[in-house]
Amino acid sequence: MLISAKKSTKISPARYGITSAFLAVVPISAAVATAVSVFAVAAVAAAVAVAVAAEPDLKTPAPVIYLADNLDEKDNLGWCIDTVGRGLSDRLHAHSCKPRGGDVQFRFDGKTGQIQSATFDGKCAQLLNAAGNGVNMGLLDCGGKGQAFTFDADSGEFRPKFDASLCLVVGANGRSAGPFMSRDLKLESCASTDPKFKRWVISAAN
Repeated sequence: MLISAKKSTKISPARYGITSAFLAVVPISAAVATAVSVFAVAAVAAAVAVAVAAEPDLKTPAPVIYLADNLDEKDNLGWCIDTVGRGLSDRLHAHSCKPRGGDVQFRFDGKTGQIQSATFDGKCAQLLNAAGNGVNMGLLDCGGKGQAFTFDADSGEFRPKFDASLCLVVGANGRSAGPFMSRDLKLESCASTDPKFKRWVISAAN
């Protein structure tokens, strides 16, 4: 009696259209996918790092109102509300927070909504024109129009009391101001302004 041996069946990849080129690509694709995942994680981490404010090393004595983000202040002093020039002025801008204080010291009166100078008695921050994009700030006698603001401690935003769509912001570009730096101080749309330009911190005197 003849016994026939059953041949083992060998599956050929080519039989199903799987070429050697395809098999070579599979591990490469996996490697690419892994690399893409790593890159995505790194990108998210970088975005989170950018979103976190670089806090200034504030040396100005309270009371003081300063920006939460140091931005590009070269000595890490931060940005404060300040009179233009030295001493009393009727115009305001943002300026490096001076370690000795003086004309960069302001306080916020939550009852009146006024941003008051702590150095020049009876002087308050005031809109120089009707509230709108690009309107600058002045320092005038307290009690005038355009001096009422609201402050949101969570967002750090100052908004004109009668136009909540606008925020008190610093300009996008810093410039040299002797040994310090300065920027514009004005109103801009809250919705279209990067938080780093409009997030303020109030440090009250003890």
